[in-house]
Amino acid sequence: MPKTPRAAHRCTECGWETAKWVGRCGECQAWGSVVEAAAPVLRAAAGPVTRPAVPISEVSVEDSAFRSSGVPELDRVLGGGLVPGAAILLAGEPGVGKSTLLLEVAAQTARVHRRTLYVTGEESASQVRLRADRTGGVQDELFLAAETDLGAVLTHIEEVRPALLVVDSIQTISAPGLDSTPGGVSQVKEVAAALIRVAKTRNITTVIVGHVTKDGSIAGPRVLEHVVDVVLHFEGDRNSRFRMVRAMKNRFGPVDEVGCFDLSSEGISAVTDPTGLFVEHHGRQVPGTCVAVSMEGRRPLLAEVQALVTPSSSERPRRTTSGLDGSRIAMVLAVLQQHCGLRLHMHDVFASTVGGAKVTEPASDLAVAVAVASATRGVPAPLGVVAMGEIGLAGELRKVRDLPQRIAEAARLGFAVAVVPGERREQGVASVPRTVEGMRVIEVPDVASALKLLGVVSQGGLNPHAEAV
Repeated sequence: MPKTPRAAHRCTECGWETAKWVGRCGECQAWGSVVEAAAPVLRAAAGPVTRPAVPISEVSVEDSAFRSSGVPELDRVLGGGLVPGAAILLAGEPGVGKSTLLLEVAAQTARVHRRTLYVTGEESASQVRLRADRTGGVQDELFLAAETDLGAVLTHIEEVRPALLVVDSIQTISAPGLDSTPGGVSQVKEVAAALIRVAKTRNITTVIVGHVTKDGSIAGPRVLEHVVDVVLHFEGDRNSRFRMVRAMKNRFGPVDEVGCFDLSSEGISAVTDPTGLFVEHHGRQVPGTCVAVSMEGRRPLLAEVQALVTPSSSERPRRTTSGLDGSRIAMVLAVLQQHCGLRLHMHDVFASTVGGAKVTEPASDLAVAVAVASATRGVPAPLGVVAMGEIGLAGELRKVRDLPQRIAEAARLGFAVAVVPGERREQGVASVPRTVEGMRVIEVPDVASALKLLGVVSQGGLNPHAEAV
C-alpha cells in the first residue's frame, strides 16, 4: 500500500516549509519558529457580519479622540495622547525604567477619574505598591493585579472594566491549553491576540511591556509588532539618568518621534529641554570640541562632540568612539587625511559626545571633522559656533534636512554662528554670510573650506588666531 505522506512543518515567521522538524528556519534563520503544519481546512463560506459596512464619511471619530496620558513627553511621542482601543507595545532593556514610566502613566490616568488596571506578572502586588508610594502613584481608581494566567487577566478586565490596561509583561503571561512555556512564540502570539481582541471590542487602551534580546530587538515573534498599533522603544544608558522613548511604529502620529525623561529614585519626570545636558559650557576655547545639531524626530538637539588625537606606537592606531557611529568616524578620518592634509594614520583617535548623547545622524559629520582637526592641530574652534553638514567621500558637504529648525534651536541657546553646506563654487570659498534667526549663517562648499573658515587649518598649516568667523 502507498505510504501516507508525512505532515509538513512550517515556519510561523516567514511561512517556509520543510518535510521534517528543524530547530532553525532555513529561510529567515529564526530559532524555534518551525512547527507542525495544521491539517488543511475547508474554504470558509460567507457568514454573518458583526455590523454592516458604512461610508467612511459616516464613521464617528469621537470615540477615538486622543486622551492625555498625563505625561507630556509621552503624549508627544504618541502624537497627542492615548487613543481608546489602541494596542501599544513598549520594549526596552532590563532596568531602563519601563515599569516606572507605565506606573506613572497609570497613576496620572487614574487621577483624572478614569479607571486603570495594572497587571504585573514580574512582581508581587506589594512590590508595585512600594514603588507607587515612592513615586506618589497611589490613586483610588488605580487597580492592581498580580497574575500570570491569561484567563485570570481576562476575568479582571471583565470585573474592573478599565479605560487603560497595562500588562507588565507579555512574556510572563501564559495561555491555557498550550504546551510551550511562557514567553515562547506560540504563547506570546496567543496572549497578544487575546489582549488586542479585548482592547478593540471594549475600546480599552492597552499598553503591553515587551522584553528585548541581546541585540536590542523585541523578543518574540515579529508578528507581535505587526498586530499592535504603536511600537515604542525605551532607551537609556545605565550610567546616566537620561532616558528616551522613541516611536518605531505609530498608526496615529509621526514615526521616529522621541520623548526625553529623567529617571531618579523619586520616579520619572519629563525633560522638556534636554539640550543643556549634552553641551558643556566652557569658559575658554578648548581644542578638540565642536557643537553639532541633530534631529531626533521633529526635535532639534544640540550635542557637543569631543575628540582627542595622540601619537600611536602601534602598527594599527586605535579608533575609539562613544555615542557616535564608528563607521562614519572612519570615513570622516579618511576624508580629512585625503582632502585636508591631516596625517592621522599614525595617531590614535578618540571621539565621543557629552552627557551620553547618541549622535548617529550624518548631519554631525562636519562637527566631528572640526573637532578632530582642532585636536590634531591643537587650535580651538571659535566659541559660539555650530557646524552642520554631511561629508561625502570627495570632501564635499551635502545639505541636511530641517535646517531652519536646527538654526532656530541653536540661536535660542545663544550660539552666534552656524556653518552649513552651500553651493559648490569653482574657488571653493564660503559665500557671503547672512543672518537667520539672529545668527550669522555661513555656507561652505566642502570640508576643507569649513576648516579654513574656522581657523582650525590654513593654507600654510597651523592658524593659531582663528579669526575667520
